[in-house]
Order: sequence, then structure tokens, then C-alpha cells
Amino acid sequence: MDAALKNLTRLAGQGVSVRDDSRTVGPGDIFVAVGEAGARHIPQAVEAGAAYVVHDAGDATFFGGQIQAVKTQDARAALGELAKARFGANRRGLKLIGLTGTNGKTTTAYLLERLFFALGRRAGVIGTVGYRWPGHDERAPLTTPGCLRLHELLAQMAEAGTEVAIMEVSSHALAQKRVAGLAFDAVALTNVTQDHLDYHGDMEAYFAAKASLFTGYPGPDKPAAINCDDPYGRRLLADLPGAMAYGLSDPPAGCVKMLRGRIVKSSIKGLALETSFGRERWTVVSPLIGAHNAANLLTAQAVGLLMGLAPSDLTELSGAAGAPGRLERIKNHRGLDVFVDYAHTPDALQSVLAALKPLTQGRLIVVFGCGGDRDRTKRPLMGAAVAAVADLAVLTSDNPRFEEPEAIIEDVIEGLGACKNLIVETDRKAAIAMALEAARPGDAVLVAGKGHEDYQEIQGVRSPFDDGAVIREILAC
Repeated sequence: MDAALKNLTRLAGQGVSVRDDSRTVGPGDIFVAVGEAGARHIPQAVEAGAAYVVHDAGDATFFGGQIQAVKTQDARAALGELAKARFGANRRGLKLIGLTGTNGKTTTAYLLERLFFALGRRAGVIGTVGYRWPGHDERAPLTTPGCLRLHELLAQMAEAGTEVAIMEVSSHALAQKRVAGLAFDAVALTNVTQDHLDYHGDMEAYFAAKASLFTGYPGPDKPAAINCDDPYGRRLLADLPGAMAYGLSDPPAGCVKMLRGRIVKSSIKGLALETSFGRERWTVVSPLIGAHNAANLLTAQAVGLLMGLAPSDLTELSGAAGAPGRLERIKNHRGLDVFVDYAHTPDALQSVLAALKPLTQGRLIVVFGCGGDRDRTKRPLMGAAVAAVADLAVLTSDNPRFEEPEAIIEDVIEGLGACKNLIVETDRKAAIAMALEAARPGDAVLVAGKGHEDYQEIQGVRSPFDDGAVIREILAC
């Protein structure tokens, strides 16, 4: 860090406000302009009274005014250092856990939150569903908030007496360095499967974003747990030989630390997971369903061990429910097995279907769709995943956003050629009603794609829509 930037971090530590949005700048503030887009807003920040400007594009001579301009190679990284100095979350004794991966982050975060509270430790969560800690709960606009907001939230957690912060770290956040300035005490990789390629471009760039959580923040020597059942997890383990591997399969060659799980009982009501680490053996009995939830339970246990918990502590996960909208059972008086799940990627949908199919005595009925203005290449893949196992598929709208629902449905239908029985109904409530009307005791109904979301977005307008609430209304339960 050069002397000029070091001076600004000192000022931030003394209480000078740091801003990355020119609309929020006040007199005397430090404004961080990221890239050419940020540089275009420097005049507005100066006009609003910014005393200092940090930037990584353009020429300082055009700024004008009585300001100090500091040019840096990476404004995002500089923003992290300034946020760290301004809010000081890492200085307050707050332990920080980072969870990344395509699927399983939210459920694992809920499990860890439950585990730490059961052991008498105050925990907080920053993730897809919300930002919460004892005495505070707000809806999450982003899985991982922007850099300044993230540091501010962690500081508020620490101020409220939270001991452990559990964070879902998205690939977007890593690519955009929203977690810059943070030092993680433990990190975990759940899996890497196709998602967000509309942003990252290809799987290698997507994986590289995920892997950066392990090689940085602050470095590669922090405690890490990696799913060795996942091919990308095995790649990462090869680069981080000191990491803990975990999984339901055999450990990779050369693995020195392995948390091994074995499903000893599995039904539509839940599972029993026998776990071993070294010479220790214990069992967790869970209401969660399927191998993918066994993997989530293993992730939580691996992180617990990294954070210094004893194997005996991990049995507190017995009975722990998962996250809202993650294979969430909707109880009803008709005795139907009805579930709501957030699965919105091919792999997530395959995992949920693979969990339900062998446990279903009757037919598996699946209601699903695909979101608009997102990766189109995954749409036929999701259709194929449903066609492979569903006895009845009901294709409908998810969040079409600014796309026409019929156009999205046409993309999905390309993968549904092998489907045994298909109903197409654009209206999501009507589609759910059709599936429930068709269901009989012994059948399982999965409504996939939206999970915990309580809205449907059409042409930029969000209207109230909660799959679970709609099911309860239709079934009068």
C-alpha cells in the first residue's frame, strides 16, 4: 500500500466516511471510483463535497477542486482496505466463516447457525434469505452485499455481541471483490456446477472466482473444508493439500484430513448420517432428505471442526431443520408429501429429484420453470433433468423478468423430449393447483425454482407470490 492510500486508511479509521456511490457523498468524504464507470461519477462526488478521491482509471488532472486524488492499481481492493479501517469488524473479535459453491450454501448456513446457538454461541448470518443476528433481521437484496455495506453489517454484528458470522459468498461477490479487506477464519466449498455463465462466461472463470476465496482473504493458509465428492472440489484440494476433505465417497489420494459420511438410513421423513473423523465416530439423525442434504450436514460439521468444535458437539445438528424453501415440507391434511425447493440450476434440480425419486412410493410430480434474463443454456438441461425422473412434469413460469414466458418455456421444452407426461401452464398458481389436484397419497409433489422467494417478477414488476403460501391456500391447510 502506497503512502497516500495508507494516509487515507488512517483517516477512515479516525471516522472519515468512505463512499463508493457519488449520490451518497457528503463534505469531507473519501470517494472510491471503481473503473471507468466510477470515474465518470467523480465530478458529482467532488461537487457534493468529497475531499479525497481514490480511482484506478483516468487522469487525476481532470478532477478539479481542492481535493486529494489517489490513483491505485485496484480500486476494489483499495475500497476493501478503507472499509476495513472505517468499520474495523476484524478488530472486534468476530470470527468469520465463508461458504461458497453453487448449491448448499444457504442450508449449510442455517445448520451452522443452529449448531452455534445450540452450543451457547451467538451467531449471525449474511446470505440469500436475509442478514440477521440476535436482535436484527432484514431481507437480503443480494446474497453477498457490496463491500462497504458488508463491512458495516459485520461491525454491527460485532457491536451486538455476535461471536460468529456465517457468510454465503457468491461468485459475483468474489469476482467483484466485495469481500476485499476481510480475513476469514474458515472457508468451505460445497460444489461447483453450471450457474451464472451469463456473467462469468465459462466454467473455468466461474471456478476461478470460487477458488479465490481459498487463495486470498487474506491468504491460502487459513482453515478450509472442501467437498471431495465434487470434481472441482478435488481440483482445489490438489492445490491446497492442507485443507480438510469431506464427502460420502473415498478420500482423494494424498488426503491427510478427511471427514467421511455414510448414510445409514434414508426415507421421505429424513436421514441418519454416520460420520467419522480419524478415530472418532458419531451419528446425526436429521429431518432433511437426500444425499445432497447429507453433503450439507457434512459441510456444516467440517466447518464446525475447523472452528474448534468437538465431534460430540456436532450431534447437536440432530433434528435441525434446513433453510426456508430448501426441500421444505408443506404439511397438509390430505397426507400428501409436498415440497418447495429453490433449485434453479440443472445440478440443483437433479440433486433434489435424485433425493425424492427413490423415496417416493407413488408418482413424482414436478412443477418447475426457468428465470428470464439469465443463462439460457441451462434451460433445456433443466428440462432434461425433469424428463429423466418425473412421472408428471408441469412446466410453468418462474420469474420471467423482461422475457416473454412462452419464449422461456420453448427453451425448456427442448430438453423435455423424453418426458412421460407433460402439462404446460404459464400461470404459476394454476400450474401448482393442477399438480396438487393430480396428486394422490404416496405421490410426492415438488414445486421447484423459487423456494424462499415471496414474489414473482414480470416485466420488471414484483408481485406477491410465495409457493408455500399458494400451496397452503389451495390445500386449505
